[in-house]
Amino acid sequence: MSFWSWSGFFDYLVNPFILGGVVTTIWLTCVSLIAGLVLGFVVALLRRSKLRLLRSIGWVYIWIFRGTPLLVQLIVIYTALPQLGLRFSVVEAALIGLALNEAAYLAEIIRAGIEAVPEGQSRAARALGMTERKIMRYIVMPQAFKVIIPPLGNSVNGLLKTTSVTSVISMEELLRRTQVLIQEKFMVLELFAVAALYYLLLTTVWDFIQRRIERRFGQSTAPVQLAEQR
Repeated sequence: MSFWSWSGFFDYLVNPFILGGVVTTIWLTCVSLIAGLVLGFVVALLRRSKLRLLRSIGWVYIWIFRGTPLLVQLIVIYTALPQLGLRFSVVEAALIGLALNEAAYLAEIIRAGIEAVPEGQSRAARALGMTERKIMRYIVMPQAFKVIIPPLGNSVNGLLKTTSVTSVISMEELLRRTQVLIQEKFMVLELFAVAALYYLLLTTVWDFIQRRIERRFGQSTAPVQLAEQR
């Protein structure tokens, strides 16, 4: 088949430039997930606040970042904000965009997990003199965590693939490096096949890890409406 080169495919499968993109995709996912979890937890608490203003702030944040494409958000952060004096490097813009976007989805997942814990347990803990911080740490979150794990794992799977969107601002993750080599070598099918294979490998490995985590901590059967899928 003249349109396909097996030697080219196998050569790029172990190409250091491509492998560097795989590594970038992995750490970009990890850092964005951690930042998104922290911010998402804060937004989830805002959504559950007794103060209407704080609840509104949390709702508006989720409304904006879930209602607009990540691609648009990245372009605004990287190209529009500098006009207002806020300049970010490619890496900074990619991390900020991914974290802000992911936090909007994780906030709803965390909020759903917290609300799945019966309120009676919190009231009982308050009656025993426990502070709100201790109730959240020792009573609510250990139980909510079982509800949060499955959708959180799905979010990680999606985030691994979503990192490819950062190629639009020249973030040199897997897809961007694949595009660079295509421009140089003109082996379109072979290089995209390599990229697809690595994305499939990463999501498959995570799927295995996720199943192990779910078996380790168990799955809650509490009825809960989780955040809608992207």
